[in-house]
Amino acid sequence: MLNKIDISIFKKSTFRSKFALNAEDHRYIEKTGLEAIEKHAREFVVKRLASASPKNDGRQTPMRGHPVFIAQHATATCCRECLSKWHGIPIGREMNSDEIDYVVKYIIIWIKK
Repeated sequence: MLNKIDISIFKKSTFRSKFALNAEDHRYIEKTGLEAIEKHAREFVVKRLASASPKNDGRQTPMRGHPVFIAQHATATCCRECLSKWHGIPIGREMNSDEIDYVVKYIIIWIKK
């Protein structure tokens, strides 16, 4: 079952709480628009996380280069192990559309904060 979307839980994690968008990320979001950022998030989740066995799982999400990547690390939506541990999305099976929607919403809520 998916957890309720509450990004405040990551304040307790030293690792997760260190992530923040920098000025360049904010400019990119402003220039590109939140709707496009959400589309990027969905594309990244589908391509890099949704399969039962993602390629390079645990290392597929860069630590920089796009605001979505930063948000994924900040919200533990960066790999299947983190999705399982923090969000209850099981490892070893393809993510369903509700899970993909949940992850994308989580990422966008963090970016909006």
